[in-house]
Amino acid sequence: MMTLMRRAILPGLLALLAFAVGVPIPAMAAGGGGGGDGGRGSSDSKPEDPQYAEAVRAIEAGQFAKAIPLLDGVVTRDPNNADAYNWLGYATRRNGNAAASIPFYEKALAIDPKHRGAHEYMGEAYLMLDDLPKAKEHLKTLDKLCFFPCSQYRDLKKAVEVYEKSGGKLKPTASAN
Repeated sequence: MMTLMRRAILPGLLALLAFAVGVPIPAMAAGGGGGGDGGRGSSDSKPEDPQYAEAVRAIEAGQFAKAIPLLDGVVTRDPNNADAYNWLGYATRRNGNAAASIPFYEKALAIDPKHRGAHEYMGEAYLMLDDLPKAKEHLKTLDKLCFFPCSQYRDLKKAVEVYEKSGGKLKPTASAN
């Protein structure tokens, strides 16, 4: 009887625990990789846009200028794609234009206010622009969004700490996350 209960209950408990700590489960994983939001809120039933996939590959290869027009096309066709707007902001920021990345992150957050990737990257953009208070606002939001500390919270917290300890001299750059 106990073995039967373990077989019936244990997988569900493990899935719940994995979800709570943010570990993607294959049936739930989707979308944006580092720029997405860990599969949260994405739909697996929608086929992936090949241009989106190409843009993500370009970003992963450090080809930010190549990714920007691809992502422009994606958001033109799919204006409610928070992950695509987040990646567009990321590529724009990493291509050297932190100020121009902010509206893309804002659009991602207007679509999905709980998009952890957009909060992290927007916070980093604000550090690049020497706006520590706004970066800390996004850190505070991530602290609320992440039941357990998530990578987005940890990464932004580290960037804020480095920025503060250096008196604003060390900040995220176009060539580093």
